[in-house]
Amino acid sequence: MHLEQDRTAFAVAKAIKGSPQKLGLVADLIRRMPVGDAMLQLQFSKKRVARVVRDVLNSAVANAQNNHNLDIDKLYISEVLVGKAFVLKRMNARARGRAARIQKPFSKLAVFVTERGA
Repeated sequence: MHLEQDRTAFAVAKAIKGSPQKLGLVADLIRRMPVGDAMLQLQFSKKRVARVVRDVLNSAVANAQNNHNLDIDKLYISEVLVGKAFVLKRMNARARGRAARIQKPFSKLAVFVTERGA
């Protein structure tokens, strides 16, 4: 297990605008994929959060290369964690002086990349 930790790098984004459910749809696309294939998948995805996921994946790959000296060509996405961060609550004016609550959810994302066995 210790060897596996040495060959794993990760990156985290803590305040992504959008619900965890929508972010999870994009995360499911790239889970357990080689990094190059995942980049292509995210590049051509029509989802808005795909750009954020791609940025976090790029950061994880850079961490793997610079901090752990891993080979980029052998990297694959070992784990993608999506969670609920916080919810901004706002008011929306309605008829007859009433108000309705608007919830603006935020998500957090962690991407782990691991080098395939040598």
